[in-house]
Amino acid sequence: MIATIALDAMGGDHGVSVTVPAALAVYRDVRDVALTLVGNEDVIRAALAKAGASEDDRLRIRHASQVVEMDDDPRKILRSKKDSSMRVAINMVKEGEADACVSAGNTGALMATAHIVLRTLPGIERVAICTTLPANRGHVHMLDLGANVDSTPEQLLQFGIMASILVSETEHIAAPRVALLNNGEEEIKGNVVVKKANELFRNSKLNYVGYAEGDEIFMGDADIIVCDGFVGNVALKTSEGLAQMISHFLKTEFNRSLLTRLAAVMAMPVIKAFKNRMDHRRYNGASFIGLNGIVIKSHGGADAVAFAHAIRAAIAEAKTKIPERIAEQLPSMLGEESAA
Repeated sequence: MIATIALDAMGGDHGVSVTVPAALAVYRDVRDVALTLVGNEDVIRAALAKAGASEDDRLRIRHASQVVEMDDDPRKILRSKKDSSMRVAINMVKEGEADACVSAGNTGALMATAHIVLRTLPGIERVAICTTLPANRGHVHMLDLGANVDSTPEQLLQFGIMASILVSETEHIAAPRVALLNNGEEEIKGNVVVKKANELFRNSKLNYVGYAEGDEIFMGDADIIVCDGFVGNVALKTSEGLAQMISHFLKTEFNRSLLTRLAAVMAMPVIKAFKNRMDHRRYNGASFIGLNGIVIKSHGGADAVAFAHAIRAAIAEAKTKIPERIAEQLPSMLGEESAA
């Protein structure tokens, strides 16, 4: 199967200076993928020429006359920017011209547009943002990371089911371990929503391993961490800030004196290995899971390496047809088939 991915070439903080090199890196490395760069045709063609590349049957350009800016109001762009690179890329998924869309553009605008154009899958009440984070043992998938400020227990269960299907299909894990983020492991801990969700998870067909506290997110004892969007976004931004602080501390201490700089030279292999394991670019690409189509959100400030990882995430979901798998498996996972 050749996966066709529509790329919002104009979105994000850097536009074609990032999206075109990233697309070319994936194009050269992955033979069974076709990429469509969506945006200002002249600008994209110039960027391709600068990189010594041009269009062919696996690398195409789709013109779009407008661009969604990072500070645009999501509510206004739905009417005012119907020919934006973001909207055209999502429309390609809707019309079956592409198997997935990737954008580094305005998150609110991307979510609003994707929801209006693609709609949610049958039985899914809310779309969730799911991403991959590094862990002591491998990595962990976490959702929701900001799409929904408040979620019901039933919606949290749907998030867990969708993520379980995603991980099972893309990573070939038969029964991914699912945990519910809470402020303690005891049954009495948590608010009313989390306690009710805990009951639903325990009675579900998920491989539910119970509550996980904040300090357990990165342990690797669960494959999936489920929470509402408010909590998830705070946890994500906290972890990003902590990673930046650790990096700053290391640089400061290693540059403190001649002796510490010499120590840094000796420790360079360890430092490089640490940076590689913690490199946020390797985990770029969050899935808007629950849509009737595949939309991957790249970080707005992503570089070419990070954006390429977002494209690869889209390819993985496209090849395993994640929306179709969720639609097929959701009724049985919710117990609706037996109830009928």
